[in-house]
Amino acid sequence: MLPEWVYRDCPGISLPDRDAALARQAELTKPAGALGRLETLAIGLAGLQQRERPKAERVPIIIFAGDHGIAAQGVSAYPQEVTIAMMANFASGGAAISVLARELGSPLEVVDAGTLAESPLPGIIIDKPRRGTRDFSKEEALAPADVGFAFACGERAVTRAASCDLLILGEMGIGNTTTAAAIAAALLGTSPDRLAGSGTGLDPAGRDRKARVIAAALAHHDLGAANAAVERVLCAVGGLEIAAMSGAIIAAAQRRIPILIDGFIVSVAALAAVLLNPSCRPFLIFSHRSAEQGHRVVLDALEARPLLDLDLRLGEGSGAALALPLVRLACALHNGMATFAEAAVPGRS
Repeated sequence: MLPEWVYRDCPGISLPDRDAALARQAELTKPAGALGRLETLAIGLAGLQQRERPKAERVPIIIFAGDHGIAAQGVSAYPQEVTIAMMANFASGGAAISVLARELGSPLEVVDAGTLAESPLPGIIIDKPRRGTRDFSKEEALAPADVGFAFACGERAVTRAASCDLLILGEMGIGNTTTAAAIAAALLGTSPDRLAGSGTGLDPAGRDRKARVIAAALAHHDLGAANAAVERVLCAVGGLEIAAMSGAIIAAAQRRIPILIDGFIVSVAALAAVLLNPSCRPFLIFSHRSAEQGHRVVLDALEARPLLDLDLRLGEGSGAALALPLVRLACALHNGMATFAEAAVPGRS
C-alpha cells in the first residue's frame, strides 16, 4: 500500500561528529553542563547533521492542509469552510504561522494535501488524491491508494525543500484533532477519552461527544486494541494531511534532515512514522508540549521531552516555529563561544 521507500532505513547518527561536538562543549568558557539542554541540543544536532558545528539557518516551513468527513458529526466548533479560508490566509500572509515565518526568515509552503477546494488557490500547491476524507464514523476514511499518495505527497514536499538545515511541518484541517486522536487511540490502544481534547475550542460537553464519536468509530472498524497495523489505521480513521506529514518525516530523516515536531497533530503523524520506520526517531526534535490533552500521551509514547511548554494549541507549525530561535541560539553558543585556550581563561583543574 505504501511506497517501498517508506521502509528504507534512515542514516545513523554520526558518532565522530557528535563526539567532536561533545569535546568542544567541554572546552568552552563555561562550567561543564552550565547551558543544560542547549548543550545537548547542539551536540545532538551535530551528530544528526554530520558536522561538528551544527546549523539552523535554512529552515523551511511546510503546511499540509486537509478536510475530514468526520466533521459532519459535529466534532469541531468551526465549519469546514474554515480550512480553505485559512489556506488563503496562510498564502496571503495573515495567519500566525505566516507572521512567524516572516520574522524567522523561513520560506513558507502551503500544500493542499486533501481539502475540499475544487479549484486552485493562489500560492497553494495542490497535491491530493481526493477532496477530503470520508466520514470514518460510517466507513473507512481513505482507500489504500489514497494513503500511499499522501505519503508520496510528503516526500515530494521534502524534495522541494531539499538542502536545508532543519524542517518544520504544520497542518490545517477542520476536524483533524478528532482524526489525530482516533489514530493515536488505535495505535496506542488508549481510551479516546484520554486523547480527545478541546481542539478548536469545544466546551466539556463537546469534548465528551468527540470522545464518544471516536470510541464508536474504533469499535465500528474493530480497532479496539493496541498494535494495529499503521497502514490499516490510516485507512480506517486517517487524514490526508496527517499521512502526508508522516511521509515527509520519514523522507526528511532519510535525507539526514532533522525535523522540529510541532504539537498534537504533527506528533501523531510522527508516531505513525516511527512505528512504520523506527530509524527516523533520532531525527525528531520535539518543540513544545501542547495544551491539547492527548499530546502528553503521545509524547510519553515517543519518549519525547519537548523544549517548550507555552499552553499552545493553535497548530499550523506555530510551536515549532517558536522553538526555532532556541535551536538557533543553541547552535550559536556552541559555534561562537571561545574555548578556554582561545580566551586565555584558566581551565578546570
